[in-house]
Amino acid sequence: MVHHGRMTDLTRIPAPDGVAAAAQYSHVVMGTGRFVAVSGQLALDEDGKLIGEGAPAAQAHQIFENLRRCLAAASAVQVASLVRPEFLMEIEAFAVLPS
Repeated sequence: MVHHGRMTDLTRIPAPDGVAAAAQYSHVVMGTGRFVAVSGQLALDEDGKLIGEGAPAAQAHQIFENLRRCLAAASAVQVASLVRPEFLMEIEAFAVLPS
């Protein structure tokens, strides 16, 4: 990554505490300054077990808990709102997402 004409050092956190490790990527990447990138999260517990099969509310809760853990690993403050492109299978699932 280039920042103001020079290479930025990146710090990768493959698996923050409480988040299942992914085989091919890091969950969190931090750059110079306030840059933090968090990968898309799944409803998996720290052992990689699906939480809330058939229960969108439980899955949404786990996903946002994983996001919180990723941001905490980057020492990021919690933000009031997140940009969240969503791909939902059932319209009923939208009601369980935080606003």
